[in-house]
Amino acid sequence: MSGVQTALPEGLTTRPLETSESRALFDLIAAQEQHDTGSVDIEEADLISDWALPGYDLAASSIGVYADGNLVAYAEHMRNDRVDAAVHPDHRGRGIGTWLAAWLRSHAKSRGATLIGMPVPEGSAGDRLMADLGYRIRWTSWILELPEGTEIEHRDLPAGHAVGQARAEDLVALHDVLEDAFLEWSERERETFEAFTAMVLQRPGYEPWNARVVTDAAGEVVAAAIVFLSENGTAYISRLGTRKDQRNRGLAQALLVDSFAAGRAHGATTSELSTDSRTGALGLYEKVGMVTTGVWVNRCVEL
Repeated sequence: MSGVQTALPEGLTTRPLETSESRALFDLIAAQEQHDTGSVDIEEADLISDWALPGYDLAASSIGVYADGNLVAYAEHMRNDRVDAAVHPDHRGRGIGTWLAAWLRSHAKSRGATLIGMPVPEGSAGDRLMADLGYRIRWTSWILELPEGTEIEHRDLPAGHAVGQARAEDLVALHDVLEDAFLEWSERERETFEAFTAMVLQRPGYEPWNARVVTDAAGEVVAAAIVFLSENGTAYISRLGTRKDQRNRGLAQALLVDSFAAGRAHGATTSELSTDSRTGALGLYEKVGMVTTGVWVNRCVEL
């Protein structure tokens, strides 16, 4: 099914998003997440850092839908096969989501994409719409939380290894370890250090303690994590990886202990991370006491 709709409901207008609208877009996505999942995971910093990617042109990659001058829906072709969209709960059932889906397919195809996909809460209105429009599930993701008061069991590191805040001179190696680990299962181009800088190191609110590493006796980075402190007081590990030749030595667990402890030291009351079915890591996190609080599916369609 193409789900093509030629016109939006009367009274709505469209134009590309502007970078000054990051707060309005955050409010829109937050309203959708609150309605669909009962919580808000998006942060305005996520949008700002995405838009700061080298070469990214927001005006050429997005469409906003407005009612009486207020942003009520949007769609965005971020890069390659990644797209995002949201419709305010008060404006659902009017065909806006179907119109946006058609816009995304046409826009992405015009830019050379052969497939597009995005994550949606399992069973949500967006999930059902995408299924109706022929989007298939690529993978499933789980949001996991370490219940308040729960401690991950301490794991001794191998002799000569240390865990803690990354030094400035560790950051390139930290990025290499994370990218090498992620590219073992994700199908995308390698992220440049410049893109990592824009999305992580220059993200609003970033502080040096957010970058955590395990180093070996020679001082080389052998495992790494990025942990952010969200506005709601959650320490969220956005990236975690171990060098392939250093696995099954307890380094990832040591990083979990260190990252969540660092978050608590900076005011976090809860700790979270996410993983998906491509990594095979769900059992590891459940084993250390984390529990699933949300399930998302990444749906895609060939163009």
